[in-house]
Amino acid sequence: MDKKIKKIGVLTSGGDAPGMNAAIRAVVRTALSSQMEVIGIRKGYNGLINGEIKEMSSRDVSNIINLGGTVLHTARSPEMLTIEGQKKAAAIYDILGLDALIVIGGDGSYRGMRELAKFGVNCIGIPATIDLDMNGTEYTIGFDTAVNTGMDALNKLRDTSSSHERCSVVEVMGRNAGYIAIWCAMTGGAEDVMFPEAKDIQDSKKVIQQIITNRSTGKRHNLIVVAEGIGGTQKLADDIQSITGIQTRATILGHLQRGGTPTATDRMHASMMGYYAVKAVLEGRQNQVVCFNRGRYEMLDLEASFSMQKTLDLEYYDIIKTLSI
Repeated sequence: MDKKIKKIGVLTSGGDAPGMNAAIRAVVRTALSSQMEVIGIRKGYNGLINGEIKEMSSRDVSNIINLGGTVLHTARSPEMLTIEGQKKAAAIYDILGLDALIVIGGDGSYRGMRELAKFGVNCIGIPATIDLDMNGTEYTIGFDTAVNTGMDALNKLRDTSSSHERCSVVEVMGRNAGYIAIWCAMTGGAEDVMFPEAKDIQDSKKVIQQIITNRSTGKRHNLIVVAEGIGGTQKLADDIQSITGIQTRATILGHLQRGGTPTATDRMHASMMGYYAVKAVLEGRQNQVVCFNRGRYEMLDLEASFSMQKTLDLEYYDIIKTLSI
């Protein structure tokens, strides 16, 4: 490299995910170890546009690896969706004298990077979303913690459903993707699962028929997992009770799955990805994202990541149905 990297910025954007703080910690300490200055940007792109910044020291990221959420905070930024907002963000980047901007976030955050790159901002992305629905990478920070939170809830609901011989319908997060629902259903031992990718092969009638079949074979309680993108969780519970006569309760986990202490898996991936993001900057890489594929961390061109379509293997659904007999 001809140019010495002196200063980088780091922000968290979009929905928070457990492990973001571990990534922030890794970015700050890796950069400081290479004699770089690190500017923490509060409230995501909104903070970049409004200049809400703080120079980060090693002590600023002490004792945060175990915390959920993000110490840099995050916020939606309607202004960032406009050309004027993007130009303003790029101008602040230049005024701060940044050599790169490390963005920790999901698909929407990456789209923001894509726009900033058009105005000369060098963006390096770290994938962080509990939904696991980002193209180009097999893992995203926060997913494991969200699944473990969901599994723990399912364990508790199974206890009470078994005691009362009830059916529990549990809504987990996942507006457009069913990864959380599939993993929670598999690890929680659910009898059925509904998720966006399988809308064409699923409906409430099939779920109710499964419950009736289960009861006829001696099952005294049932656990059904529904992704939030399917919707109608309470109605499904009401229909099950009305048609089968089985007491049915709906439980919506909601944003409970966004919080909590990140698991070892999330801390590990976040720390490694934060490290590799800074190393990418030092190597002079431009507008790339950190990915985890086939057991290895790698860098991928930002634009290329949008063209790599990720699909959920529906065989998982077949296996859940097989194991629920």
